[in-house]
Amino acid sequence: MSKPKILLTNDDGINASGIAALAAELAGVADISIVAPISEMSAMGHAITISDPLKVTEISHDGEHYGWGIGGTPADCVKLAINGALVPRPDLVISGINQGANVGIDIIYSGTVSAAYEGTLLNIPAMAISLNSFTQKDFSAAASVAHTLVDQILSNGLPAGTLLNVNVPEGDYASFKGFRVTRQGKGTYKEILERREDPRKRIYYWLSGTREYSDLEPDLDENAVRDNWVSITPLHYQLTNHEYLDPLRSWPIKLR
Repeated sequence: MSKPKILLTNDDGINASGIAALAAELAGVADISIVAPISEMSAMGHAITISDPLKVTEISHDGEHYGWGIGGTPADCVKLAINGALVPRPDLVISGINQGANVGIDIIYSGTVSAAYEGTLLNIPAMAISLNSFTQKDFSAAASVAHTLVDQILSNGLPAGTLLNVNVPEGDYASFKGFRVTRQGKGTYKEILERREDPRKRIYYWLSGTREYSDLEPDLDENAVRDNWVSITPLHYQLTNHEYLDPLRSWPIKLR
C-alpha cells in the first residue's frame, strides 16, 4: 500500500526548526514534500505574488534533496506546489510548526494559517499547527501532536473548505492535559507604534504591543492553550455574517 502524500509549508522559512521537526516526525508514515518560503514571511496573511516572478531554489541538507525554497509568500508556496505541479498532488497540506501561537485575531494576519487555507481552496484537507512559545526550540512535542492528528484527518477526512488550526502549549508532551476542540478567541492587542529617528533624521515606526484577553471562556483557543490543552479549532474561509443579512436588507438603500 502506498503512503499518503503530505505537503509541508510554513511562514518561518524553509530552514526553520519547526518544519524540520514535522518532516522528521512524519517521514515514516507519509511521502513528504517541502515547499516553503526561502526566508521568513510571518504575518503575511493570505497575500499572493502577482507582479513579480516566483523564484524557486532547490534546498539540500547533507547532500540530499530537502525541499523547494520559494521567493514568495506562504500562500504562493502552496499554490505553486500544487497548481504548478512542483511536487506530487498531496493528500494533506500541513503548515507549521510555527514559532508562536496563532489564536484569536492572530488568525487574520497569520501566514501559517493562510497557507493551510490555500490548501482548502485547492480542495485538499489542511492543518495549521503552532507552538505557543517564542523561545522554546524543541518542537518534538508539537510534532507528536501533529502525528496524532494526521492519523485522524486521513481516517476521518475534513469537510470541504475546512482546516484545523492547532495550537500546542509550551513544555513537554507529558505536561499536556489533552486535546480540546475550541472556538476562535476574542483576544486582541494593545498596539504600540513607537516613533523613532534613524541616523539620517528620517522618521520610522516600530510596531509592538501586548495581548489583551477580553473573555476567559475555556473553549476559546487562546485560553485552552494557556491552560495546557492542545487547542483544535475548525476554520473555514466563509466570512459572511449570516445573522446580519436580514437587518442589512431592511436598509432603505436606493440608487441615486
